[in-house]
Amino acid sequence: MSDIRNTFGYATSRKQEGIFQYTRQDEGEGVSFDPDKLALIPEKDRRWAWTEVDLNAIRHNVAAVRREVGSGRRLLAVVKADAYGHGAVKVAKTALNTGADYLAVATVNEGIQLREGLVNAPILILAEPPASSIPLLLAYKIMPSVYTAEFAIQYAEAADSYGLRAPFHLAVNTGMNRIGVRYDEVLTFMRQVGFHRALDLQGVFTHFATADCPENMDFIRQCHRFQEAVDSLRAAGIDPGLVHCANSAASIRYPDTRFDMVRMGIVMYGYHPCPETRKIDLRPAMSVHARITDVRPLPMSEGVGYGLHYRSRGSVKTFTIPVGYADGYMRCLSGKTDVLYNGKRLRQVGNICMDQAMVEVDMRTIGLREKLDPQVGDEVVVMGRQGDQQITATELARIAGTIEYEVCIGFAHRMPRIYV
Repeated sequence: MSDIRNTFGYATSRKQEGIFQYTRQDEGEGVSFDPDKLALIPEKDRRWAWTEVDLNAIRHNVAAVRREVGSGRRLLAVVKADAYGHGAVKVAKTALNTGADYLAVATVNEGIQLREGLVNAPILILAEPPASSIPLLLAYKIMPSVYTAEFAIQYAEAADSYGLRAPFHLAVNTGMNRIGVRYDEVLTFMRQVGFHRALDLQGVFTHFATADCPENMDFIRQCHRFQEAVDSLRAAGIDPGLVHCANSAASIRYPDTRFDMVRMGIVMYGYHPCPETRKIDLRPAMSVHARITDVRPLPMSEGVGYGLHYRSRGSVKTFTIPVGYADGYMRCLSGKTDVLYNGKRLRQVGNICMDQAMVEVDMRTIGLREKLDPQVGDEVVVMGRQGDQQITATELARIAGTIEYEVCIGFAHRMPRIYV
């Protein structure tokens, strides 16, 4: 039996040709598709599920923080984890154009992504990267956090070999015990590494563990320790550069912690880290949308989804949307959350699948309640506002037993991202 070549270039026998056979017998030979035209098919038309990011909300939130902290200090926009799922390059440019001065990331590659996206601003990695990445730091002008002597010397030596400076921020451990030089060993550390002519101390920072908590004894202890560390450097004639410790919660709750710069994290994306920050107006920037892919009446006692944990009570329809836990719609939300359709809340039912979720529509006529008639192609809001109703990341986080950060980052896994 002779081999043939199918339209994808795979060699198959005639017995197997049906596996990848897209053309009818003796027809369609030489069919080709224009890649440029295929690329013009919008992301929203390739899959009926997408996230929207409102850049005006980002602008509003940055401006709100600027008004709150005043013009006498710098703003650092935290855009790690792809800007909490909102898109690092777009958010960074929007924040910088609205008054931010610095950017912060968590990894070397996140910094490189910004540079390759033509972002021209100081970029700080909020951790000490591997020494093997030092050439990338220097080539892309990305500042590391430093807290080990070994890394500091290797960084300085590499920079010196190129005739460059080695700028960095010194991370101080004041009680969170995650990273950093212990607060009462900062001066010793700087004397250990400060001899190197290439090292350039650009800033000193710490991170609070409880700035968003009602009880503030540990927070006050960290504040005192950080001030002690900064004072010890200044007393020794060492310029600490930009002093910063205020995260989203501290920058709004505790004005005395603002120092030279504050770090905008979750507030930039429209969420309050604690009730005490609600004195400033924030707007959530992310929303999650889908279109209905299937609608069906469900007879009484018929089940839906894996495990059939939901069963129809009669007089209902269910519809399916192409959003699942692989997209960040967490399985633990199953049967506990709503979606918005036609401005109304409808209950999600059955186990959320990897790629899809199902929703119940009550078809009974009760009083003046509007009877809904969902159709394939109609839009549904999984997170966001529709009409007078809203489902927020805060609501989903409460149900899932987590925080808004994880909710927003989760929805960025694979859905198209649309900027509005």
